[in-house]
Amino acid sequence: MVELKLKRAVFLDRDGVINRNTVRHGRPAGPERLEDFVILPGVKEAVEAFHVAGYLVIVATNQPAADSTLVEAMHAKMRQSIRLDDVKICPHAERENCDCRKPKPGLLLEAAKERGIVLAESWMIGDRWRDIEAGKAAGCRTIFVDHHYANEPRPQMPDFTVGSLPEAVPLVIGKK
Repeated sequence: MVELKLKRAVFLDRDGVINRNTVRHGRPAGPERLEDFVILPGVKEAVEAFHVAGYLVIVATNQPAADSTLVEAMHAKMRQSIRLDDVKICPHAERENCDCRKPKPGLLLEAAKERGIVLAESWMIGDRWRDIEAGKAAGCRTIFVDHHYANEPRPQMPDFTVGSLPEAVPLVIGKK
């Protein structure tokens, strides 16, 4: 008898979860230069803990205004620092009304279809309301990384709220 193992994932927003965000006018903004792309403390260890617990780790990020060459360089730097199974990018502006731009769940749904991921057994971790809404729309459990942005709407009812990605590890892997 062949035993099928369910695939589950931890989806991570990039800016503010994996790397340091800048805050402009009370709102989060991703780095604009490669040298400003800095992996946050504890991220590498958190991602490794997710892998050890049997999760795929996939980045799901909106990057509409960024230069594609810069985004590719940042992702190369990110992949050199931490072990990721995939990076899903929405390059579209909000006005384009695509299915992949968070808060829509397109990036998560695409990854699930490609890799056979069971979304009800998966997590979305992000620092903005858009991330939490995308996770909920995809059927994932959600964790909000609260950086207390002054002019950013708060998400509605995330499953959990933490101050950093490392704080999310025991919630995901069940070692509270």
